[in-house]
Amino acid sequence: MILIGNKFVRYRGRFAPSPTGSMHSGSLVAAMGSYLDAKSNHGEWLVRIDDLDPPRVVPGASKKILTTLEKLGMEWDGEVVYQSQRTALYQEALVSLGELDQIYPCICTRKEIAGASVMGMNGPIYPGTCRSCHAIREKACAWRVKTRDDLIAFQDTISGSVSQRLSREVGDFVLQRADGVYAYQLAVVVDDNEQNITHIVRGADLQDSTPRQIYLQQLLGYPMPTYMHLPIVTNSAGEKLSKQTRAAPVDLSNGLGQLVTALRFLGQQPPEGLSNSDIPSFWQWAIENWQPNKVPRKI
Repeated sequence: MILIGNKFVRYRGRFAPSPTGSMHSGSLVAAMGSYLDAKSNHGEWLVRIDDLDPPRVVPGASKKILTTLEKLGMEWDGEVVYQSQRTALYQEALVSLGELDQIYPCICTRKEIAGASVMGMNGPIYPGTCRSCHAIREKACAWRVKTRDDLIAFQDTISGSVSQRLSREVGDFVLQRADGVYAYQLAVVVDDNEQNITHIVRGADLQDSTPRQIYLQQLLGYPMPTYMHLPIVTNSAGEKLSKQTRAAPVDLSNGLGQLVTALRFLGQQPPEGLSNSDIPSFWQWAIENWQPNKVPRKI
């Protein structure tokens, strides 16, 4: 149990990979950080597959990810959840936001947005073209949430104070695309609330999107989890490891070695003998000696 506010709750963390390919050393670091933080707090660690976007899903990737976790000794609690099976929950949240008059339909094309926008941290800042008009509902439209100039801030366990003014830095962002696919920002907020997630430990590449998620939590009346954003693993060119950068899969023939390398990347200092032990011994030591304060700030 951990103290949040003035009450004790059970720690619940999660790992939510996208099945766009096999696990690589970058995703292993994210999985390990979330696993260690949960288990060192005697909490639960859930696995959720982020398979919302069909064109990006690689057949068989989900099974490979789960097999890799199992062979590396990472045991999850409860059943694995697939976002593709939870669209009714996202639609319910979208309807709730509509009833609060916090969303509107948008028929702007990417070309139109790019031509009328200034660049923000994640691309063009939507200028609000459709916010003040009535989009033609018969046409395929995206649904955007209305942002405000309020300061959205949170205290990251590693990075410290983080804040954004969404209307200036991001703009009204999409919650459902014109093709009907729900956006990550909405789905992750709904799922974390529905699964009672208390702590989110993930890569620093997602830190900039956290204020958007906190904003949605505020609109929907959800509690805000605690956030920890881990440094990301990059290749020799400084690029985040991914399918696009041809990241090599985790080498299960040397699983223990891969685990030790990931642990050291997270700033921990395992004894030399741990590399010559076995996977159960590795996890016993890593959980008992996990020190989040030694994790380096995002790279």
